[in-house]
Amino acid sequence: MSSPPDESVAILGIDLAWGEKNPDGFTILEFSGGLENPPTHMETVLTRGDDELFGKTKPFTICDRVMVAIDAPTICRNEEGSRPVDQECTREYRRYEAGCHPVNRRLCVRPFRVAQRFEEEGFVLTTDPGTPRFVSEVYPHPATIRLFGLEKTIKYKKGKVAQKRAEFSRYQDYLAEFLAEEMPWLADSGPHCQLLSLPWTKNIEDQVDSILCAAIAYRHLKYHGEKSEVLGDDLDGHMLIPRSA
Repeated sequence: MSSPPDESVAILGIDLAWGEKNPDGFTILEFSGGLENPPTHMETVLTRGDDELFGKTKPFTICDRVMVAIDAPTICRNEEGSRPVDQECTREYRRYEAGCHPVNRRLCVRPFRVAQRFEEEGFVLTTDPGTPRFVSEVYPHPATIRLFGLEKTIKYKKGKVAQKRAEFSRYQDYLAEFLAEEMPWLADSGPHCQLLSLPWTKNIEDQVDSILCAAIAYRHLKYHGEKSEVLGDDLDGHMLIPRSA
């Protein structure tokens, strides 16, 4: 099940920096003729700060449907401790070393501010693929387990630079292989081929992670949620996890 052929769709994948100084990875896929056709616009960039992030978002909100997949918490009612969805994710994915850190409103200031701004601009915080404009929280670590068929997460986030580069190269290879199967127009894009071959730096990592966020959103919309798993709920916090490819 996909979008009507005459429907314009924008998918925005965001690897959000939780702090104020670091950049966000941002991948944009715009489809002028539905998801059955290749996108008419695609790019992956870095943005800095809320205003630049929303300035980059604004041109695509005119599309008939817009989905934002953001690697950051969007819904949280607890001031301390962790959300039910964090605990659920850790129970389900701990054995893959893909559990998550606790999220509360005291620790995570910027993500909730960004989520509130999306709401103020007409977006709904949900995973319901039938919603015209919505924002879903995604989590790349479990996504790599499901999409790439891994037994453990790829360790490109921590360690010495040489270790990060070796692990990041594995991640790039897995992602490139997945994209070649499911989103070949993105895999064949010159700028994205380059991002999937460059050695690790934090800026490259952020951009590549945003590509994965966009890929999660693309599958969610294309298959109308049938190839997605939703942890938690829209009241206390959710996570959108792709099912195995």
